[in-house]
Amino acid sequence: MSRIVTLTLNPALDLSTETEKVMPGPKLRCGAPRIDPGGGGVNVSRAISKLGGESLCAVAAGRSAGATLLRLLKAEGLEARDLGLDLPTRDSLSVIETSTGAQYRFVMPGPDWQADHIGHAISRIEGWCANGDFLVSSGSLPPGVPDTVFSDFNDWMLGRGVKMVLDTSGPALAVAAARRGLYALRMDGAEAEILAGRPLQDVTASAEFAVRMVAEEVAEVVQIARGAEGTVIAQSSGVWHCAPPKVEMVSAVGAGDSHVAGFVLGLAQGLDPVSACIQGVAAAASAVTTPDTALCEREAAAALAKRVVVKRL
Repeated sequence: MSRIVTLTLNPALDLSTETEKVMPGPKLRCGAPRIDPGGGGVNVSRAISKLGGESLCAVAAGRSAGATLLRLLKAEGLEARDLGLDLPTRDSLSVIETSTGAQYRFVMPGPDWQADHIGHAISRIEGWCANGDFLVSSGSLPPGVPDTVFSDFNDWMLGRGVKMVLDTSGPALAVAAARRGLYALRMDGAEAEILAGRPLQDVTASAEFAVRMVAEEVAEVVQIARGAEGTVIAQSSGVWHCAPPKVEMVSAVGAGDSHVAGFVLGLAQGLDPVSACIQGVAAAASAVTTPDTALCEREAAAALAKRVVVKRL
């Protein structure tokens, strides 16, 4: 089995709570808070663990909040390594309005990085990755980090035989789409429409765009998530649509990270990309049935995978 390394440059302590109604003015009395380690790659590592796999969680965790984040990760049984930058770790807040079921998510930007921080992070990651590994780069970028950083990481890792799975958004995604050589690239429907410069109104349109990106060698495998409709996955041998079974949604938090976890764990176990995508779709379907940042559940994901409908387009 191949090794999985996840990279989180902008982790967070995720605080979640609930209150009857969100409104301006009066003090809003909340329920007992829950604190979880968060950030794209962090959640991918947590979900991999929940699915029965292992990964190395590389994270920029600094100061007191960073120490808490690392402690929480280790308490979950994860192998977590700090990039050693001594930058403060940000917080995020999720509030459920119990009177309506609406969820409000407040996300902070993260600390300012300098050029020497980036160089230090690169040297650490290079020392932790080896030939045959999968490197999952996921989540947002903190202020000061250039939009090229994930693509630059990929360029350096290609010569080491490391396959990058990238799940990001905004300018960093646009840079990756303009470059070549990723192993796998995942995006949601809205992000794909921005890159395409046009609406992708149905599965067929998403499939055509994913096929184009593979043909342009942006990535060997391209995935476009279409929410409850499922995921389109393209590679040189064709394009498929993986549709999840219907489930009752509790919280959408962590669905994308759970998908990436199921997908990359499948790849590391030797599955082909489409079979691995089925695992990812099932993990995401499991995640939306759990509260707050609880992510996916192993038994539920395994059962849901049997009900994923796969169609070659």
